[in-house]
Amino acid sequence: MSAPPPRPTVPAAELSRPVLDRPHFIGIGGAGMSGIAKILTQRGARVQGSDARESATVTALRGLGATVHIGHDAAHLASGATAVVISSAIRADNPELVAATERGVPVVHRSDALAALMEAARPLAVAGTHGKTTTTSMLAVSLGALGLDPSYAIGGDLDEPGSNAHHGRGEIFVAEADESDRSFHKYAPEVAIVLNVELDHHANYASLEEIYESFETFADRVRPGGTLVVSSDHEGARELTRRVRASGSVRVRTYGEAADADVRILDVTAHGLTSETTVLLDGRELTFAVFVPGRHYAHNAVAALVAGTEMGLPADELTKALGTYTGVRRRLQLKGEANSVQVIDSYAHHPTEMSADLEAIRGGAADGRVLVLFQPHLFSRTQELATEMGAALALADASVVLDIYPAREDPIPGVSSALIIDAARAAGADVRHAPAGQEGAELVAGMARPGDLVLTMGAGDVTELGPEILARLPR
Repeated sequence: MSAPPPRPTVPAAELSRPVLDRPHFIGIGGAGMSGIAKILTQRGARVQGSDARESATVTALRGLGATVHIGHDAAHLASGATAVVISSAIRADNPELVAATERGVPVVHRSDALAALMEAARPLAVAGTHGKTTTTSMLAVSLGALGLDPSYAIGGDLDEPGSNAHHGRGEIFVAEADESDRSFHKYAPEVAIVLNVELDHHANYASLEEIYESFETFADRVRPGGTLVVSSDHEGARELTRRVRASGSVRVRTYGEAADADVRILDVTAHGLTSETTVLLDGRELTFAVFVPGRHYAHNAVAALVAGTEMGLPADELTKALGTYTGVRRRLQLKGEANSVQVIDSYAHHPTEMSADLEAIRGGAADGRVLVLFQPHLFSRTQELATEMGAALALADASVVLDIYPAREDPIPGVSSALIIDAARAAGADVRHAPAGQEGAELVAGMARPGDLVLTMGAGDVTELGPEILARLPR
């Protein structure tokens, strides 16, 4: 299966400054779109756009001076717009996109707009099937702590709505590079990270081989003299390393616990919801702490460390700066505590992420149980990975599974949360079903006892249920 034919858009190489002077964003409140809109606003562009509903991100953009309409209507496309920016989630029949086409307004894909913003900088792009947002955030925070004031565009908020992007005065631009629709092929980074390579995004990729080919194309985009930083521990990443080294197209530097890693992780020690990591880098042992739990996040921090040193930054200073990172919204973010029950939000929606977060959080559960309120994301992902999702949920003491969050997809006959529930029960899990969020929040709150940890897990609107659970716990 090949990627669907892209709609005609203006390539990054052909974008001039005036094209993005008065951009209109369709779906401006999305994680990727809002970051680009914020940077353009900070660079002086007159940004406007539309979104399906009000949100904290929309409010933050308005606070920066952007004009945001709620709902999609051709009337929202004001005369004078120099471009319409879209993502792959925008359907061809969107009335604003139709109006732009009829009026001859240039249509720019989100990835081309981001590529244009990075063109004059020293780009550092973070790719991988999972872990991108955390690693990009670690780099943005640590480079900021070093006084480098990087620009960045992240797929999640650091500490408050609208903090997913920044136009900095420094020369480095850190960006999350999305492989889901092959848009990361547009970037030309000085240093690129590939955290892992697994089969996902089944609507766009028919096989793991197509995924490999896509990541190889991304690797070939690294600027001459640049570096590709790749995990040595993930099977798919190792295969990518083998292919890239065989082609000789770019310098590769690996990191991980494997004996043949260029930068070796010697130890990861958990301390509750933090972790301490020791690495062997260029013959020196370095130990540093990261204030997020688990081996998975420690590996992300080492990837950030290696990439930073490849940009010419001192390792000793980078390890200290990484210690200032305290997490990102939706990545094991503590939402609150009531009746000695902590409620934590996890963005995990792929089985590998789910397992990693559940294993990480287990270390902070002390003698309590780990309970999960899980919302599957996308029908296509559920169709392909329901068995693996069910196995991941078996790592929890008990789970409640909601109906699938469709996002951009239409339903697929025969695909529902029941596939995950059946797989979880087959793996020995205690799992129940709740069709809607409110019912799920009430169910998991009724299960919780003092000392337990409750995770709201998924990439959809399950994140909004943390406060609902806390409100239902005894005070």
